[in-house]
Amino acid sequence: MQYRPPIRDIRFVIEKVLKAPEMWAVCPPLADLDMSLAGQLIDEAGKFATELLAPTNAAGDREGCRLVQGNVQTPTGFASVYREFVASGWPTLGCAQEHGGQGLPQLVHTAIYEMLLSANHAWSMYPGLLQGAYEVIAAHGSDALRQHYLPRLVSGEWLAAMALTEPQAGSDLAQVKTKARPLPDGSYELDGSKVFISGGDHDLTDNIVHLVLCRVNGAPEGIKGLSLMLVPKLLPDGGRNGIYCEALEEKMGIHGSATCSIRYEAAKGWLIGEPDQGMAAMFIMMNSARLHVAMQGLGHLEYARQTALRYAADRRQMNAPGRQYKAAGGDPIACHPAIRRMLMTIQARTDAVRVLAYQTAMILDEARHGPVSVREEAAARVAIFTPIVKTLLTEYAFQGTSDALQVLGGYGYVREYGIEQHLRDSRIAMIYEGTNEIQAIDLVQRKVLRDDGSALNALLESVLEDVKACPEGLAGIAYAVRRQVANAYLATTTIIVRAKADAEYPYRVADDYLRALGYVLLSWAWLRLARAAGEEADLTYGREKMGMVEFALDWLLPDSVAHWERVMNDQARLPEAPLA
Repeated sequence: MQYRPPIRDIRFVIEKVLKAPEMWAVCPPLADLDMSLAGQLIDEAGKFATELLAPTNAAGDREGCRLVQGNVQTPTGFASVYREFVASGWPTLGCAQEHGGQGLPQLVHTAIYEMLLSANHAWSMYPGLLQGAYEVIAAHGSDALRQHYLPRLVSGEWLAAMALTEPQAGSDLAQVKTKARPLPDGSYELDGSKVFISGGDHDLTDNIVHLVLCRVNGAPEGIKGLSLMLVPKLLPDGGRNGIYCEALEEKMGIHGSATCSIRYEAAKGWLIGEPDQGMAAMFIMMNSARLHVAMQGLGHLEYARQTALRYAADRRQMNAPGRQYKAAGGDPIACHPAIRRMLMTIQARTDAVRVLAYQTAMILDEARHGPVSVREEAAARVAIFTPIVKTLLTEYAFQGTSDALQVLGGYGYVREYGIEQHLRDSRIAMIYEGTNEIQAIDLVQRKVLRDDGSALNALLESVLEDVKACPEGLAGIAYAVRRQVANAYLATTTIIVRAKADAEYPYRVADDYLRALGYVLLSWAWLRLARAAGEEADLTYGREKMGMVEFALDWLLPDSVAHWERVMNDQARLPEAPLA
């Protein structure tokens, strides 16, 4: 199945649903951008994704990465495609002009990465970490580090890796043991081991800039004692640093992405930010990475949508019930109710989460480039969106690729149609950059309980304001959104009150609370899709989108009820886990 960039849907969300060009016009750094230029970039990125990148996906999955004499070799074609990527200037899009970038909005950058990730998730992992590393060094690096590293990262001449995890320290980074010893010249010497390091070594670029979470000698225990170091594979004088790839993980999916076990042995590094303040700096990269992971989910979901729809339109089996005429050879399976429901579920989720992912990127642009009066509120809103969007998109990707495989039946289970690879590749996104369970805990503890729901309530109020502006023809979906918001107010108040008497309660209901709030955002997205569809000049396209929204209200939104009920059930307890 050949991937086709969903240019029409991408442009529809950016221009008609989110009305992003209106926001760009009031942000001085973005004021020169219009939809015509953004559309040209999206079109060209679509060509790159389909003509150069997609052909490397299946072959890269079969070949995988190899460790040869301590050096990682990526699959055939990965390095040459990356050279084309750099030569075309794609790495520079979202970086500031003062550092050699093009200064384009993260929204455009995000839309482009949707297509890259659909075409080849594993390859896109390598340049995908660049934006976060760039932001960390630009915000917290010394002048010397910024001058030496930013131009080469922005151009794509060098790539970056994020080194957090250790064998004993996964979600609990307080257990990080990698040590850093100060040297007389102001640098540090690092010793320790890291695991699950995406792009820790490869052959796409000569140099790889590792951002390493470590503990300076004498630092306090726990999170408060962590520092962040810039540790390059090649030292400024061109010599090899003490960074060694000891193994490549044998994984379920993303075989073309080098997942490395790295040993730092007397490796030279430089402090980013202040000592013992590494988590504050690293969160910039982690939040960027979480949006990137969410986009991985959208990329797989879009591929699943296309694959299932095209197959179901061609495959004929039996006659569908209720049809007046009997077709020779049977009807396309897309006519059968069970298949229609699966296809529409994938479609409705894809359309809605694209709105949410792109909105997250657009709010991020507002937080960075908007009028000063809106930046603080925008930053608080991004903090709420990020864990919800990361979770929803990655879970829907795995469910959607599984449903698409089901539509294809036995053909989906074999390699020929590609969906089994996307099912395998999509599974990791629910785990890395903070498991989805960690996202739920982060949402409840850091984004809701910390300020007694103030930032969330402000978001809910803005949703209601948007509902009030809806035309009368959308009264049904507007009512559904208001019901979701009312549930959100009640559930949030319930959590805040009960947490004071039962410290475990927020943790027990965190997963359901996140998914329930997800339905608030999903219903809001469907509302805005319906509004834009009603204004669409292409009546056929508009009717298709409106039909998708009606399906979502009837068949998907009712799933929210169970989540809300579990959050507000004060009798629900978890038994102690059985011991092995």
